[in-house]
Amino acid sequence: MTPHRFTFRAMAAENEVQVWGDRALAEAAARRAIAEVARIEAKYSRYRPDSVVSRINAAAGAAPVAIDEETRALLAYADACWRESGGLFDATSGVLRRAWNFEIARVPSDEELAPILARVGWQRVEIDERGLRLAVAGMELDFGGFGKEYAVDRAALVLKEAGAESALVNLAGDLAILAPQPDGRPWKVGIRHPRREGLLATIDVASGAIATSGDYERFVEVAGVRHCHVLDPRTGHSARGFQSVTVQGPSCLVAGSATTVAMLKGEREGLAWLDAMGLAYLCVTESGKVGERFGDKIFGPSRTS
Repeated sequence: MTPHRFTFRAMAAENEVQVWGDRALAEAAARRAIAEVARIEAKYSRYRPDSVVSRINAAAGAAPVAIDEETRALLAYADACWRESGGLFDATSGVLRRAWNFEIARVPSDEELAPILARVGWQRVEIDERGLRLAVAGMELDFGGFGKEYAVDRAALVLKEAGAESALVNLAGDLAILAPQPDGRPWKVGIRHPRREGLLATIDVASGAIATSGDYERFVEVAGVRHCHVLDPRTGHSARGFQSVTVQGPSCLVAGSATTVAMLKGEREGLAWLDAMGLAYLCVTESGKVGERFGDKIFGPSRTS
């Protein structure tokens, strides 16, 4: 058998699905998985005026918007992340992008951020039998912190339901693996170095999911300080302490939210939190130090450069 690779564009990125096995089965399974990613993007993208998220945001400060069970489940997960992170993981913080332009080397002032911060606060999201209501006009819900990761998990499940046994879903570096390769070997996953060309590490992964957050894709550098797109909902300013954090978890949803929380907590508290959660991770601190925790051989072996 050979792996069949299918590439596609979604969520403003180049993505891939790899499936081992019969070509016809692989093509059919991949089509279904790619369609599932497209469905989730259409449903939850804030860039689409007809999405659930856009309808909720347009009604901020007014009446509740009806939501289905899938959306309720995702919102329940966002609520759990908000509580577990002490308010750092906040699905209403996407509105802070209004103050930040990562195409211009400029940091917004506290005065600019103050009126936007007044519209951030998960505790002001009201969910009941009627639906969801954002209590303050101008508030916004943003699934950017977990929507792509949810799509990874859903695509992997669709592949499994379609009969794929050994497969991989990769959405812009966040991925899920169904099982080892047919001969029992793990998949080789390369982790990008956050500061130079090439890989930080190559790791062996037999199953589970991998996600990475970092300060190296969307950022501005001002007076020698790098400010990235991971923004603290308490201050409106950029997370500090890590160049990158990669986590393996039972799902991409868990792995992705864990990387974000760790980034927001900073080096000392972030590493302690990841250790307490029992998650395997590979990170590069702001100073360039590489840290790793492989736990019960969830990760590994790692070959860092």
